[in-house]
Amino acid sequence: MEPLEPLLALDVGSGTQDLFLWDPQQVAENCLQMVLPSPTRMLAKKVREATRKALPIHLTGFLMGGGPVAWAIREHAKAGLEVTAEPQAALTLHDNLEHVEEMGIRILEDPPEHSRVIPMGDIQRGILGPILEKLEIAEPRIWCVAVQDHGHQPYGSNREFRFQHWRKLLEQGGDLSATLYKDPPSYMTRMLSVLRQVPQGLVMDTGMAAIHGAMCDPLVDRALESGVLIVNLGNQHTLGALVTRERVWGIFEHHTGALRPETLKLWMHRFRLGQVDWQEVMDDGGHGCAYHPQGLPRGAFDLTVVTGPRRELASSLGWHMAAPLGNMMLSGCFGLVRAYLQAMDIAWPQAHGAKIHE
Repeated sequence: MEPLEPLLALDVGSGTQDLFLWDPQQVAENCLQMVLPSPTRMLAKKVREATRKALPIHLTGFLMGGGPVAWAIREHAKAGLEVTAEPQAALTLHDNLEHVEEMGIRILEDPPEHSRVIPMGDIQRGILGPILEKLEIAEPRIWCVAVQDHGHQPYGSNREFRFQHWRKLLEQGGDLSATLYKDPPSYMTRMLSVLRQVPQGLVMDTGMAAIHGAMCDPLVDRALESGVLIVNLGNQHTLGALVTRERVWGIFEHHTGALRPETLKLWMHRFRLGQVDWQEVMDDGGHGCAYHPQGLPRGAFDLTVVTGPRRELASSLGWHMAAPLGNMMLSGCFGLVRAYLQAMDIAWPQAHGAKIHE
């Protein structure tokens, strides 16, 4: 087998972008690790600055995650200030460009004179590149990037459309290795946008990256034979997964802001027992719930594990707080590396520990 190359794992969320530069020649704890503001937050700041100065803005670049930057752009337009956008950048706001134009945003390839140009994209090379350069670290050839992709849905519910993707994963067997993509489905337009920016990259959903990352926790790893319920409490989305060693048996997804400790506890109790229906989660404002077509293994999933930046929501519930390599905020990045290594039949613990005893 050829020697392993360094790998840049980037987990792009709505609050932060987390970076782990895994080097097979180093103990993992000694590799570069960073938690930075997310691209959507940084770009939202640029838009709000233009709003304060009453400047027209032009969006260029790539489709990316919305959230704060999308909210800031809408507020800019509502203030009566001009917003123009290239078609790909405009898709950040909505999958239907006619709907984008109804927001008061004109679709243009070239920026009007005097407009402040805002370069859109989940990969901010203008920030990450200089950081690596100043640290005298060569940029790895291979990137693994996690983003949350609702899928291209110009007309219907993007909540429902996103959950169809999870249902398909379960119907096809629930193989966790199938969640890391070199060629994502054609409807996963945000992932495809990332690959246009990082041609040598691989992509994964942020929720699944966190699930893989929690599995790097030693306690979780030991419990995987009997099954674990892993809950990722993200800034905007909560993803629950019933997993054994390399299979997912059930997926639950809701919006974190709609949950309280008592409701989260009840949802997860019923989820573990196979009692949650897709429609009731949708009716509650979430994305849904689905199970493996074979049903759930008997007597499994006794251990409940929590990860994610909003994990304090579960602090009173007595669940295990996963901390792979002692760093919960890098769970998604560690999960990306784990999935990448296992795609090459290399187990994470062996790869992680390879240099410890030398």
